Amino acid sequence: MLPQLFLDRMKQMLEEEYPAFLNSYEDARYQALRINPSKTDRNRFAEETSFHLQPVPWEANGFYYEKEDQPGKHPYHEAGVYYIQEPSAMAPAAYLDAQPGEKVLDLCAAPGGKSTQIAAAMQGKGLLVSNEIHPARAKILSQNVERMGIGNAIVTNEDSGSLARFFPDFFDCIVVDAPCSGEGMFRKDEQARNEWSEANVKLCAERQQEILDNAAEMLKPGGRMVYSTCTFAPEEDEDGISSFLKRHPEFSILRLEAGEYPEGLSCGCPEWSQDQNPDLRYTFRIWPHKSEGEGHYLALLRKEGTWAAEDDRKRKIPKYWNEKAGRSYLEEFLKKSLTKAGHDALEAGLDRLILFGDQLYQLPEGTPALDRLRVLRPGLHLGAFKTKRFEPSHALSHYLKPEQAASVLKLERDDAQILAYLKGNTVNGPSDLSGWTLVCIEGYALGWGKAVSGTVKNHYPKGLRIQG
Repeated sequence: MLPQLFLDRMKQMLEEEYPAFLNSYEDARYQALRINPSKTDRNRFAEETSFHLQPVPWEANGFYYEKEDQPGKHPYHEAGVYYIQEPSAMAPAAYLDAQPGEKVLDLCAAPGGKSTQIAAAMQGKGLLVSNEIHPARAKILSQNVERMGIGNAIVTNEDSGSLARFFPDFFDCIVVDAPCSGEGMFRKDEQARNEWSEANVKLCAERQQEILDNAAEMLKPGGRMVYSTCTFAPEEDEDGISSFLKRHPEFSILRLEAGEYPEGLSCGCPEWSQDQNPDLRYTFRIWPHKSEGEGHYLALLRKEGTWAAEDDRKRKIPKYWNEKAGRSYLEEFLKKSLTKAGHDALEAGLDRLILFGDQLYQLPEGTPALDRLRVLRPGLHLGAFKTKRFEPSHALSHYLKPEQAASVLKLERDDAQILAYLKGNTVNGPSDLSGWTLVCIEGYALGWGKAVSGTVKNHYPKGLRIQG
């Protein structure tokens, strides 16, 4: 039940390819996941799972899986070992090529696929700002950042204009995965089909230009930006980029060298834009009749100029927390509950702490003062202060590796206690377990428990517990 006006336009665009395009809607959609390199690697993951895996060509950590694998129901998912993500949606962050130590913005970030992919590339170094304008979706984004064990991300809930006023010339690179008419998702999303109209395509195109203008203001000279949509509409794709470039002559389309175009990516079509800018052939499309993924468009852009590093030092820094009594409770937890490796993993950031109510966070390096922003997650959530003690957060359990906790309960993947733990029940282990204990499925942390003589009281968050 595809919209007829949509079909008429696609037939005009694709000509002799149109029948193959139309037939692709009869095919089952492809499903994929992306492993978390901070927890595992390709070889280890392939050995530890029985999933039927095939590589996604444009993302080194991406794998197609079969429907019967059901990775969303596997405990590895709760441990943040991988992120389930539509394969085409992996392309924009892959081509952004974020580097460790950079300042990066994911402007329209929920539910978190691109943010967690960018964080993997950054290897825990630098500052990632993940923003989502819709509050409910921003909470989901924050939960996924937590599940993947990311320590250098700030989650904000702002519109692009507010961010642009706060972060002028701030970011080394930006992803704009713009809200769009969703034509590329018609095969999997009935709601997108039902809500489609030519008027909505026009409305999306206008909104995308506003978002791009604000993103341009936040990008440093010399920085790079990826624009992406999950639609086929030229007004939102080639013509959208062409319109942006007319207003922003300081931007240009980055051309990849020969051999950098992986299988499955097709060139953009200049003839579908009003001015037929020939450089649009260096943008990308993913077609469902040519690739193993849904419809997608992306353009890699660069802002001319260079940036003086000393300009970053002019920004206002946060007011860090260092209350004496609270610090002693934190240090007591670190001493009793973490190994030296665990303490070392946090030590560099212990001079960048802030307190939100009774909740303690470690800010990423390079974070400016956040006084005027709606912030859901200002970095790594370490835990909360209770009466004369410090209680670690679920986020900290996913950030740490098993060898960094002093007390660890490692459960084999077929142990019935894993399900019991995820349901919120008490579990048992060796009698020498004591204090805050990291409950793990083999080498991957699931969350905290509090142990006394091997009996581990459950501290898995109630909102995440499996029901039934």
